[in-house]
Amino acid sequence: MYGFIWRHLPGPGWLKFAEALILIAAAVFVLFQWVFPWVIATFPMFDSTVGE
Repeated sequence: MYGFIWRHLPGPGWLKFAEALILIAAAVFVLFQWVFPWVIATFPMFDSTVGE
């Protein structure tokens, strides 16, 4: 998978490395902004209430 991404990024090696870092940062941003809050709001298994 990583080889596929590396082969399809344009430019020399140093530019591919910078582009890969930007893609990783964008993926982490999307996870923290939208995916993780949705998971916490959707699945009740994360409730920390003890003994109702």
